[in-house]
Amino acid sequence: MLYAQIVGYWEESATIDADEMAQGYSFRGIDDVYNALAPVMAKHGLVIMPRILSRELTERASAKGGVLFSVVVEAEFDFVSSHDGSKHTVKTYGEAMDSADKATNKAMSAAYKYAAFQTFCIPTEGDNDADAVTHVVQRVIDRQQTVSPENYEATTLAALRSAALSGQEALIAAFQRIAPGYEKDAFWNKHGESLSAYAVDMEIYESQNLPILREAVPHRASCRAPDRQKHARIYVCCYAMGC
Repeated sequence: MLYAQIVGYWEESATIDADEMAQGYSFRGIDDVYNALAPVMAKHGLVIMPRILSRELTERASAKGGVLFSVVVEAEFDFVSSHDGSKHTVKTYGEAMDSADKATNKAMSAAYKYAAFQTFCIPTEGDNDADAVTHVVQRVIDRQQTVSPENYEATTLAALRSAALSGQEALIAAFQRIAPGYEKDAFWNKHGESLSAYAVDMEIYESQNLPILREAVPHRASCRAPDRQKHARIYVCCYAMGC
């Protein structure tokens, strides 16, 4: 029954599409698709039920240095017959970029449109919705092309030692976040023991000296850091001043 209803849509929309294309009309936006589909689908008892399976968000830099949010969604659409409940599922992907909070909306619209285009053989001219605006992004350069492995390792190690000032828990969290993903195990095998020992030293120092630090630091203007989360800045300052 469902396939007969889809064919019924084709038969009825063919004349409409021909007239519109003769007038230079093309389906450019999601509203155009809705306006074309809604009356014919209602007449033939067709329903489209969307379902988003996954969403991937990537931040990109525009050519002018701004932030662009690139979103890719994987979606399924159930084409359901209201007459007998038969259905057919179509899977598509939608991709879009936006500098604000509309990238996901645009990606979902793109997925819906292309599911409709391909199922109902809707003729189009040009690109649509998310593709109507082409975003110029900065060229993505492989980190290994610009930073030597030695310098990258040293930079990562310095960042992890800084995190270790706040203890082992902070160290592990930082390691999972910033260590090179392609060689985490090798990196930890090489530096993990010394980093962990450093973090433990900081925790011991806190337990032994925190009462002294709390009294000493307020009297030293240079130590009055606005953010004293886990006292990390206090430790660094007081180590340097000998308090």
